[in-house]
Amino acid sequence: MESKTPSESRTIMTDMVLPSETNPLNNLFGGELLARMDRAASIAARRHSRRITVTASVNHVAFNRNVPLGSVVTVEAAISRAFRTSMEIFIDVWMEDRFTGERAKANEAIYTFVAVDDTGQPTEVPPLQPETELEKERFDGALRRKQLSLVLAGKMKPTDATELKALFEG
Repeated sequence: MESKTPSESRTIMTDMVLPSETNPLNNLFGGELLARMDRAASIAARRHSRRITVTASVNHVAFNRNVPLGSVVTVEAAISRAFRTSMEIFIDVWMEDRFTGERAKANEAIYTFVAVDDTGQPTEVPPLQPETELEKERFDGALRRKQLSLVLAGKMKPTDATELKALFEG
């Protein structure tokens, strides 16, 4: 299978925050933002694998800033690392101030998707070749994040998490 770069699957979705998507403080509901992030991640995973993909886990979400009514929100999703059948997708959420047009990072998340065949069985995905410094940094950290997730889920023994152990043992 030929390697792909993160830019080949990058997905960018831009939309406006409408009144029906806000809480009583007129900020975007967290669940609405999660749905937008999940859709963008799904498209990125599908582009990378050229397979049906399913959300395996939401590994990290940071709601750093409120996203007010009327804001323009851009969700950028890119594969940070491909494993045998799964892909880690890093999501950056940008908000454009409705009055000044200034763009600022509002939130971020890390999702894991699995590629499946027509019967729902996991299937192999192409490897990923990071190019930029940010892509390389996210790629390098992905194995540690995967091992931590597996340890916390009881699917891996802490003694087998070699990347995590290396953080603490030097």
